[in-house]
Amino acid sequence: MMKPARTKPPRRALAKKPSNNGQKDPVGVYCRVRPLSPSDQECCIEVINETTVQLHPPDGCKVNKNGEYKETQYSFKQVFGTHHTQKDLFDVVAKLLVEDLIRGKNGLLFTYGVTGSGKTYTMTGSPGQGGLLPRCLHMIFNSIRDLQAKRYVFKTDDKNGIEVQNMVEALLDRQKRDAQPQIVPKTPLSRQKPEPEFADMINIEDGCKVEDIDEDSVYSVFVSYIEIYNNYIYDLLEEVPIDPIKPKWNTPGKNAEFIPPQSKILREDQNHNMYVAGCTEVEVKTTEEAFDVFWKGQKRRRIANTQLNRESSRSHSVFMLKLAQAPLDADGENVLQEKEQITVSQLSLVDLAGSERTNRTKAEGSRLREAGNINQSLMTLRTCIEALRENQMCGTNKMVPYRDSKLTHLFKNYFDGEGKVRMIVCVNPKADDHEESLQVMRFAEMTQEVEVARPVDKPICGLTPGRRYRNQAFKEELTRRLEERGGPVIGESEEQTAIELLFQSFPPIPSCELLDANDNQTLPQLIEALEKRRRIRQMMSEEFTKSVTSFRSMLQDFNGVVAAKENIAQGKVTEKERTIISQKSEIERLEKKVKTLEYKIDILEKTTSIYEGEKRNLQQDLESQQQKLQRQLSDKRRLEARLQGMASENAMKWEKECERRVAAKQLEMQNKLWVKDEKLKQLKAIVTDSKSERPERPSREKDREPKNVPPVHSRHRRSHSAGAERWVDHKPSGSVETEMIMQPHVPNSIKVSVASEKALSKCDKYMLTHQQLASDGEMETKIIKGDVYRTRGGGQSVQFTDVETLRQESPPGSSSRKRRSAELNQPQQVNNTDSEWTDVETRCSVAMEMKAGSNFGPGYQHHAIPKRRKP
Repeated sequence: MMKPARTKPPRRALAKKPSNNGQKDPVGVYCRVRPLSPSDQECCIEVINETTVQLHPPDGCKVNKNGEYKETQYSFKQVFGTHHTQKDLFDVVAKLLVEDLIRGKNGLLFTYGVTGSGKTYTMTGSPGQGGLLPRCLHMIFNSIRDLQAKRYVFKTDDKNGIEVQNMVEALLDRQKRDAQPQIVPKTPLSRQKPEPEFADMINIEDGCKVEDIDEDSVYSVFVSYIEIYNNYIYDLLEEVPIDPIKPKWNTPGKNAEFIPPQSKILREDQNHNMYVAGCTEVEVKTTEEAFDVFWKGQKRRRIANTQLNRESSRSHSVFMLKLAQAPLDADGENVLQEKEQITVSQLSLVDLAGSERTNRTKAEGSRLREAGNINQSLMTLRTCIEALRENQMCGTNKMVPYRDSKLTHLFKNYFDGEGKVRMIVCVNPKADDHEESLQVMRFAEMTQEVEVARPVDKPICGLTPGRRYRNQAFKEELTRRLEERGGPVIGESEEQTAIELLFQSFPPIPSCELLDANDNQTLPQLIEALEKRRRIRQMMSEEFTKSVTSFRSMLQDFNGVVAAKENIAQGKVTEKERTIISQKSEIERLEKKVKTLEYKIDILEKTTSIYEGEKRNLQQDLESQQQKLQRQLSDKRRLEARLQGMASENAMKWEKECERRVAAKQLEMQNKLWVKDEKLKQLKAIVTDSKSERPERPSREKDREPKNVPPVHSRHRRSHSAGAERWVDHKPSGSVETEMIMQPHVPNSIKVSVASEKALSKCDKYMLTHQQLASDGEMETKIIKGDVYRTRGGGQSVQFTDVETLRQESPPGSSSRKRRSAELNQPQQVNNTDSEWTDVETRCSVAMEMKAGSNFGPGYQHHAIPKRRKP
């Protein structure tokens, strides 16, 4: 039994940027029609106006059953025909995205279409006709040219974030960069020249820039370039180390494709944005430098030659522009170090691989596998768009399968978060691509109905605007005033003041003028002054020498201390480097482990989805079973109520039956008592009276009056059917006609030989004629009477209530005494014989019931309950 998959712990809700009052904008979808190649003769796409295109089925393609051609029209935000230039497309589609990027808002622009429809040309361009990507780079650097921060002032971390470094840390990183090989050339920016391959692409004459840019902030641009190949993410800017043992990746004749050694994984940052972990991000300062990075990655991208496209992209490429900006401090010189003040915006330019049919490309081997993965990722993109459209239009909460593809998982935050999304549908008007173009148009039409949350403006830092230019103006004015004064700079004046103090410490030189040849005072005074100066100079020289010696010893001591500290620092650095190496190996091990765990998580998520489907099915089965049980319980309650009603009805019926049986039993006991009294009287008459005449039988009423017994009414042997009641006279076909005078006569009756439901339904009384031989050999006729009742099932039932007996006997004669004596000798037998049919239970021991729907008509159920005789 499999263990249930562990559920993820609830993620802590983070404070996200407030939305712009919940306003949303639809995805902007544009259409671009490439020119028809000279080899193609028939065109199936026609531009109707600036927003509408019409598709014509090619010759031989009958769409409707009646054989007529079916022409369909599709509307877009704007349609670009063959006469539109790259600049026209950029001004309408990408220019607003660049403006939003500089203002701190995210954007996504991707091209979609079949293979060979001009997607790569639209994104990259050609010599002399730069595409959307170089034009976006030119506009960005043309807008922030004088406002860029020095290199490494902004530094990326491993968690999709940006941090600000001080000037010392940035200087150390620049020195470290000069000592290591980099993707970007180390030539100064002023001396960089673009490569001839793409020089014409980025030479854009009609340069544009963003107006009203924040001049009190500094900016820095980071670029990264990845590709999604066979649903794996590879870094196109990653430098692969050269292994002398293993063959090189780009060795001619072995493998002409560049395959990085390890794919990258997707992760989610603290703001729930998806990013590629370990992806190379290069800081660039010019358009040439940024496009040079792109071109190096473009050379490593996988392309192949197919029957439909000579240079077909075999992967989805994503070029990401990340712009970091931070405000200056109050003096307008340094960048604020607070991380909360940093604004990071991103613009992703995606060149999707074209969908293709293998029966047209004749792909085999790796090309076939690549085509399958491309079509699968595009199908996942379509499924996600359909789910988003259904959730927004129908108000459902259907899960969007972003994780089914790396492409949709990477751009999940654009559709669920904030930002502008633009899609350019590239179509080829040739007739062979009609079916593929039709599917692309349907997808584009559906994408226009999806809405994305409108991005908000970046927060204001609260400092005084215009502080950068005020600081520059102050420095320029100070320099100008110093130049007007013509005085030295601050360092020269300080040096001059020190020399003047040194000369003032010497004694003054007396007057050297000789007016008389006999003057003996002037020269000795001059000699004495000069001698004093010499002594002072010598003393100062000695002091200076001592100072130099002491300072030299101090410097030597200081050098020793510095050398010792350097040795200690070098030891610590070596130890730190070992720690860093071990930590890097540990990080690599953990990254591999994370990749394995993420793969397992994907498997568990798929298993969980399967189990959830089974759970829903089981819940539906459980609900149906519960409904069935509820119906059974309700049926059971109704049946119980019905049975209770039948039980109460039967109880009342049996109560009446018991009362009737008690009355019959009382009558039977009275008859037995009368018989015993009669026998005693006959026996007494035989013993006391010798006469042969039989004494007269006294009446029953006279014998009972002395004993205070209530009179018993004589039982009427005639039928009670003289009224309006109708009878069923059931006389079997084997009955024998007797010669008795007293015969049953029922005037209003239905005579039948076999009881039937039809006859019983018309009458309410039943009479059965039964014949049998008595114990003395005489014929005895019994008439069994009963009442007819309707049953709950719609049938008829008969309840027997009375039995009448007709019997023939020989006249009284000589044999009567013997018979009487025999009866006296066997009083108990006579008693039992007489009481056998006087007992109501014995007489009515045969019951008959008519069942509705029976195949044999009325059915007979004989409930013969033999009477238990007394010993």
